[in-house]
Amino acid sequence: MVTGPMLIVIFLLSIAILLVSIIKFKLNAFLSLLLTALITGFLVRMPLEKIGGHISGGFGGTLGGIGIVTGLGVMLGKFLYESGGIEVMANAMIRQFGEKNSPLAITMSGFVTGIPVFGDVVYVMFAPMIRALSKKTGISQLIYVGGIAVATSAAFSVVIPTPAPLAVAEIYGLDIGIFFIYALIVGLVGSLAGLAWAYFVVRRDEKKGRVFVMEEVEGEEYDESTENAMVSAGELHATDTTAVSLSNGKVNVPSSAAAFSVLILPIALILIGSFGGMWLAQGTTLQKFIAFIGDKNIALLLGVFYAMISLRRYIEKPISDCLMEAADQVGLILLITGAGGAFGRIISETGIGYYLAETLSSFNISIILLAFILSQIIRAAQGSGTVAMLTTAAIVVEMIAKTNVAPALVALATCAGAVGLSLPNDSGFWAVSRFNRISEQDTLKLWSFGGLFAGLAMLLTIFILSLGQGFLPGM
Repeated sequence: MVTGPMLIVIFLLSIAILLVSIIKFKLNAFLSLLLTALITGFLVRMPLEKIGGHISGGFGGTLGGIGIVTGLGVMLGKFLYESGGIEVMANAMIRQFGEKNSPLAITMSGFVTGIPVFGDVVYVMFAPMIRALSKKTGISQLIYVGGIAVATSAAFSVVIPTPAPLAVAEIYGLDIGIFFIYALIVGLVGSLAGLAWAYFVVRRDEKKGRVFVMEEVEGEEYDESTENAMVSAGELHATDTTAVSLSNGKVNVPSSAAAFSVLILPIALILIGSFGGMWLAQGTTLQKFIAFIGDKNIALLLGVFYAMISLRRYIEKPISDCLMEAADQVGLILLITGAGGAFGRIISETGIGYYLAETLSSFNISIILLAFILSQIIRAAQGSGTVAMLTTAAIVVEMIAKTNVAPALVALATCAGAVGLSLPNDSGFWAVSRFNRISEQDTLKLWSFGGLFAGLAMLLTIFILSLGQGFLPGM
C-alpha cells in the first residue's frame, strides 16, 4: 500500500471527491461517503479483497454503537410532537421568562426541542408562534429567528441523543452520560451566543434605517388569522397548558410536567448510570442494576415506553402509525451515519489518519483547535454537519494518543465546528429561510454567521473546560 507523503495527497483528494460529489453532482451523502471510501481504498492500493470488508465493518461497527439509540430517539421525538408536547414545553418557557424576555424563551425552547426532534420540524412548529410574538411584543421577528435557529443547530450538533454527536462520542470512546453534561454546557453557551448575535445584527440594521419585511414565499399561502387570533385571545399567556394550541390546532395536550418528564427520563437514567458507577462499589446488586438502566439503549427504550404510555391519550393517530413514520425518518439518518463510519474505517486502515497525526504533531497546533477548524471547513464546503463531524472524528481520533488532551474536549470541538457557516449548500439554510419567511441575506447574517459566532463561543468554552483537565470527571 501507499505510504509517506502521498497519503496526505490521497487524503486531500478523497475530501475533494466527497465535496464534489455532494456539491457539484448533488449525490446523496450516503452514496457519496461510500463512493469516497471505495475510491480512497483504490488510491492507496489496499488489497481489493479487503476493501469491501473494511467498508462493511466500519458501517456495521458505527451502527452497532448508535443504531438502536438513534431509532429510539426519533420515536421519542415523534411522540412528543404528535401529542403537542413540544408546544407545551415552549409555552412553559415563555410563561417562565415573560413577554419581555420572550426571545430568550424561544431560544431555550429551540434548544430543548432541538434535542428530540429535527430542525425542520422545530422551524415549522415555531414559525406561527414567532410571528405572533413579534406582533404582540414589537420585538423584531429576526431576533426570534436568529435565536431559535442557532439554538436548534447547537442542540442537534452537540447534545446527545441526537445521532451525529452520539456517533462522535462512540468514535472517541466516551462515557455518554459525562459527555452529555459537558455538551449541555457548551450547547447552552452557543445558543445564548446565537441570540446575542441576532440582537447585534438587528440593532445594527435598525441604526442604518433598515426595516425587516417578511418575504413572500412562492407557492405558500399564508393566512394571518391564526396568528391574530393567538394574539387577541392571549393564548401566549395562558395559564392552562391543556388549552393552548399554537401550530396544529390541538386542544387536548399534556401538561408541561408530563411533556418535560418524557424528555428528562432517559437523560436522567443515563446520568445515573454514568455517575452511579463512580460512587457505588463494583459488583454489588445496586451497581449492576444502575449500570443496566443507565445503558443508553435501555434508557432510551424505557423512555419510549414511558412516552407511549403517558402521551397516548393525547395522540390522535394510532401509535403504530407514529412508529412507522419515525422508522421512515430514521432510515436515511442511519445510512448516512453508517457510511460515515465506513469512510472513517478506510481512513484508519489505510494509515492516513496515523500519518496525519505524525505530520501534524510536529506543528504547535492545539488538537482542540484543529478538530474545530477541520469540522468547520468540511461543514462549510459540503453543507452537512453530520458528514463534517464524522469525517473529522475519523481523522482526529488517530491523533489523540499523541497528546495529553482529554478525548471529551476534542469531541466537543469536533461537534462545535459543525454548528457554524451553514451556507446555501445546506438544506437547513433554506429551511430557516422558507419556514420563517426571511430573505437569503438575513438568513446568511442570522443563521450562517450567527452559527459561526456561536461556534467560536463554544470553542472558547471548551478551552475554559480544558483548564479543569485532571480533576473534572471524564477529563
